[in-house]
Amino acid sequence: MATKKRISISDIAKAMGTSITTVSFILNGKAKERRISDALNKRVLDYVKKIGYKPSQLIRKPAGRTKVLALLLENITDPLFSEVGRHIEKMGAASGYHVLYFDTSNDANKTMQHIQLCIEKEFDGLILVPPEDFEEAADKTKQHIPMVLFDRFLPTVKTSYVVSDNRRGAYDATKHLLEQENKRVGLVSLYSNQTHIRSRLDGYMDAMDEFRMQPFIRKLSAESPMREMEEQMVEFIGDNKLDAVLFANHHLAINGMKAIDGQVAVLPRIVAFDDHALFTLHSPAVSVVAQNAEQIAEELMRTLTLEIEGKLKEARGVLVPSMLVIRESSIS
Repeated sequence: MATKKRISISDIAKAMGTSITTVSFILNGKAKERRISDALNKRVLDYVKKIGYKPSQLIRKPAGRTKVLALLLENITDPLFSEVGRHIEKMGAASGYHVLYFDTSNDANKTMQHIQLCIEKEFDGLILVPPEDFEEAADKTKQHIPMVLFDRFLPTVKTSYVVSDNRRGAYDATKHLLEQENKRVGLVSLYSNQTHIRSRLDGYMDAMDEFRMQPFIRKLSAESPMREMEEQMVEFIGDNKLDAVLFANHHLAINGMKAIDGQVAVLPRIVAFDDHALFTLHSPAVSVVAQNAEQIAEELMRTLTLEIEGKLKEARGVLVPSMLVIRESSIS
């Protein structure tokens, strides 16, 4: 005997000639709030009654909620992202939420596929690390599901976000290197318009301007082969005879330190943005700008809960202080 196909929101949307998100709002009683016409609202509800549609397979909770949250991360193996995720999962469980992880690989199309699934399955809300050039998609997404951005934000999109104070963190790191009497302090960063990378560049420049020192900046393409990136870092540090280097993230720092070992006459003093387990094993141990994963998670959950409950009249932006952790690499 053939198994009867379960009807989904996407099937209803297709039959009604409208979007999944519109159907989701109607089924959750949000037609008036979202300015959906009375005619379409009635047509969808009549159709749902006629076909005997049952809500999502996910266990439904009071007030039309699934008690499921989505956490969309650029890379779920990244130390910061995984630690923030662990705290969010723990905090979510304490409030009766299940948290599901999605890896976006910083790809806009893949991210939208995950978001569409979250909407179709009627998740209560999502936390998103937005990929590059995601402004238009994010603006549409926030109209259909409560959303908070994490790690970086989109200046042209009025949506809530929680990020580290990247500018102050980079400023503190650069100032620390300059106070060690280093005259030639460089920054190794990436070609990127994303706010966290731009803010770290701004923080570096703030300190260099304050100390009236010449900046030395090398931006690399994240798409370049690793060997090519390593060669560029060796050339940049060696040719400019840098005394010290701030790496804009831990990936650049790990590969940069590996590349320059034995390739430059004098190893520069180093600070990396973001901590990593390898940095305490390295000799000398690497100084870092550490992000406060637990506080970030707390602010994300607080903000998303306010979004879900409709208690925010406007987007909420939160800057979480970062912390300079001084180890041997920047003072030896």
